[in-house]
Amino acid sequence: MKIKTSILILLTVTTCIFTGCEYDNFSEPTSTLSGRVVYNGEPVGVRTNGPQLELWDDGQELSAQFPIHIAHDGTFSAVLFDGEYKLVRKANSPWLPELTDTLVIQVNGHTEIDVPVQPYFTVSNSSIQQNDGTVTADFTLNKVAETATLDNVNIYFGKNMLIDDVRHDHKTSIPAADITIDGTNSITAEIPATLSSLGYIFIRIGVKSTASGELYYTQVQKINL
Repeated sequence: MKIKTSILILLTVTTCIFTGCEYDNFSEPTSTLSGRVVYNGEPVGVRTNGPQLELWDDGQELSAQFPIHIAHDGTFSAVLFDGEYKLVRKANSPWLPELTDTLVIQVNGHTEIDVPVQPYFTVSNSSIQQNDGTVTADFTLNKVAETATLDNVNIYFGKNMLIDDVRHDHKTSIPAADITIDGTNSITAEIPATLSSLGYIFIRIGVKSTASGELYYTQVQKINL
């Protein structure tokens, strides 16, 4: 009897290995949550794989947490099951920590949301022009948070559009003392020789507050040379 029972168990295990047991067949998520991190309805530029959002699923037996990576242009996307989730705006970002940092989201099919944030600083009215090997960036630097202190402003150059304080081919940094806050600024920077022969370059402006290791970025611009 013991021998027959052992054989039956062995056959059952072998069948599961080669054919798959029914309890292993889980459906994959098919719904999507996509959106933007925004200020005043405009997307906030960030460092790729830098600032993150956190998604919590309290519907599991054990509460599950998923990181949501934000793209350089302030957009994000995730594939999920339908249900209720909590979205958390994490700290060490180019925006103020939120006292109520959790947003409750109902995902059903394709769901789109805007996640509002309050940056320390923003850049508006930006215009970037090139002339004879130099780039001139005109912009208005806006102080959004009253307690914010400006660290510096950077202009990033790259041969690829994914450029930020980590990924770039060249960076020109301007100290806070040379920047007019809540006013217009005009900065001129030389295009490095390593990029001038490409026929084009990608450029963006980054603004750093002393309160965070992450910068607020303008959207990437492609400049023909």
